[in-house]
Amino acid sequence: MMTTRLIKPLTFSLALLLVLIVEHPIAFASEEAKLKDLVERSRTTLDNFMADSNMGWFRDHIDEAKGIFIVPRMWKGGFIIAGEGGKGVFLVKDEKTGEWSQPAFYTMGTASGGLQAGLQVSEIVLLAMSQRGVESLLTSTFKLGVDVSVAVGPVGAGIEGSTAVLSADMLTFARAKGLFGGISLEAAVIDTWDEANRRYYAKEVRPTDILVKRTVANPHSAGLRAALARAVGGKSSTSQTTKPAPN
Repeated sequence: MMTTRLIKPLTFSLALLLVLIVEHPIAFASEEAKLKDLVERSRTTLDNFMADSNMGWFRDHIDEAKGIFIVPRMWKGGFIIAGEGGKGVFLVKDEKTGEWSQPAFYTMGTASGGLQAGLQVSEIVLLAMSQRGVESLLTSTFKLGVDVSVAVGPVGAGIEGSTAVLSADMLTFARAKGLFGGISLEAAVIDTWDEANRRYYAKEVRPTDILVKRTVANPHSAGLRAALARAVGGKSSTSQTTKPAPN
């Protein structure tokens, strides 16, 4: 009897674990595989933005960006203390050749008080429009709106950028279920994700080595860099099928 009582819950637990692995395999993947998945999802996010009819200004002005920070999943939720968090990659454009760098990995987080509940997932893209915006991401940590100026990017058809947008170091854009547009990321903290950079490039490496000196490379990033080249070259089309915004 004792053995039977132990076997049943054990069998159930193993079955549940099997379901989780099948439904969410990336959660059980190696750290290297998770980073590759993050890069692939960043490419998908970029494609989604380029194909979104609400992102006309983004599409028309992405070629002016000196760098791009992509967070495929920015989580927002909580109760009493709300907050946002996500992981993403940053790439810098060579001003002479137009070639995009390898991706450097970062984390982003915010916190706010108030009675809030629920969960929302957004795709986030930040365009670094100035050299100051790029250089901020070469530091170990910085705060948007404090160390660099940040503005919500224009959305919708036929919208012109305001003076604040045109002068900002960083512009923010977001896609989420029920929301297409920019979001305010004032006071959001962006940190260098050193462990991810080390794993992805198989050596100790700093953002400057990846983005400026370009002394390391991972061939896996070719898809994302090619997508960026197409976007800047204006080869993406709004006629493409846009994937649904994340739930």
